[in-house]
Order: sequence, then C-alpha cells, then structure tokens
Amino acid sequence: MCRLHLRGAAGSGNLRDVSSYLERLAARTESVSSVLCLGLDPQAEALPDGFPATLAGVERFCEVLLDAAMPFAAAVKPNLAFFEAFGHEGIAALERLRRRVPADLPFIADAKRGDIGSTAARQAAAIFDILGADAVTVNPYLGSEAVEPLISRVDRFAYLLCRTSNPGAGELQGLEVAPDPALGAPAEPLYARLARRAQAWGPGGTVGLVVGATAPA
Repeated sequence: MCRLHLRGAAGSGNLRDVSSYLERLAARTESVSSVLCLGLDPQAEALPDGFPATLAGVERFCEVLLDAAMPFAAAVKPNLAFFEAFGHEGIAALERLRRRVPADLPFIADAKRGDIGSTAARQAAAIFDILGADAVTVNPYLGSEAVEPLISRVDRFAYLLCRTSNPGAGELQGLEVAPDPALGAPAEPLYARLARRAQAWGPGGTVGLVVGATAPA
C-alpha cells in the first residue's frame, strides 16, 4: 500500500526561490507547516475496494492519494520498484505521476541506486535528468567513487543507506571494522564508519543518511 510517513511538525512561512535541495525542502516545510513525507509503495494486491489489482488501479490510487495529500506534504517519495515491476508501462505511469507533483514539492526517488562510477553516472542521468527527481536513496557500500555521480550535483541530494530498518540490517551493517588511525576512527560498526566517512563526501549539502528508527541505539 501507499504509506504516509509522518515525522512531526514545523513552522509556517512563505516559499522562496532557492537552489539547493535542503533549501527547497526547508522552504516547502515552512510553507505547509509540516514535515510529512508521502511515501508511495503501491502493492496492487492490497489496494482498497474500488481499485483493480492492476497497473491502472495502482496509478489511479496514487493519483487520488497525491491529490489529497500534496497540499500537506513536505516531500513525495515513490518507491521505484513498485512501478518498475510493471515494465515500461509502469515506468510511464511513474512519469505521469511525477508530472502531477508541483515544482515546489521535493520529489525523492526511493531507488537505492549505487554502482561503479560509469554505471552510477547513468543512474544519475535517469533519476535526476529524465525522471526529474530532487533526491534519491543510494546504496553506498561500493565506496565514495561509486556514488560520486549521485552526490556531486549541488542542486540534488542523496540519502545514503547507513543503518537501515529491515530485520536483517545488522548482519552486515553491524559488523565491527578495525580502527583507522588516518581517519581518526576507533573500532566501530560498519554503519558508524560509513557515517563518519560520508561527512566528507560530495561538495557539501548533498548527502544525508538513512537511519531506521527501529534501531534506536
């Protein structure tokens, strides 16, 4: 199903012309007095009555949800896999939904991309230039060189998977890595080392971290 991600409240204010993603997000949050991130994870078989378990049903349900929630949303975050599963027609539906989202409402592509540099460059072109996303979720475990194309644009943003919320996250993310004297890092979990390193990645203001609230420690 499409999920509403509620994360508190914020002050009100007027939108202003801004360039960086964080500035656009802050302006939208201020404008609607909300930090609601509208997640679109449309499972066809779980749609409400009246919506067929087809791509057409998925698209119509997302249209209804967008039209109802966008006036209150600080961002919209579709999970691309739920559209890609329908092939090129699903991607076309995602693109149509993207066009419903106004320019002042940040659009986050939940794509979890990340690969060697040349591949990541094409992923950045697809996500930022073709789909028109303002931000993307990224798997950073190939290192800084691999994600550089996704974090290098000063008007875009990447949320790096750090300590995720899925039950098996700790199997690898929690593994202890050796101290790194050059980095000034003690022995620590892999996710902590990623968080430490990511602070120096990108041109500044283009990198965030995905940290699941199911692992509060």
